[in-house]
Amino acid sequence: MAFMFERLEVYQKAVALASEVAALTEAFPRGYYFLTDQLNRAALSIATNLAEGNGRFTKPDRKNSLIARGSVQECVPLLEVAYRRGLLDEVKHTAMRSELESIAKMIRGLINGLENRQE
Repeated sequence: MAFMFERLEVYQKAVALASEVAALTEAFPRGYYFLTDQLNRAALSIATNLAEGNGRFTKPDRKNSLIARGSVQECVPLLEVAYRRGLLDEVKHTAMRSELESIAKMIRGLINGLENRQE
């Protein structure tokens, strides 16, 4: 892998989630573009912000790019609306929430690591 961030498990999970969301939303019926677009953007934003943060030089810049955690939380209500509208079943909803929780914990770990690192 050419870039260091590609080795991060959290990045790999984020890319997998974005891909899963893209596949899931392809099946959303017409009229749900607003939800499809927002959910895809939020899910993709997790991985892209992790990648961007890795390219920053200063600790504050890297930490600010870990706003990916906010994108994780943005996905939660979007998935909830999709679930309530019958666009995904309970099993898929629960699994995706669990994956979001895992990613959020990993991002928190990255933030803690940056805060504790001496530069």
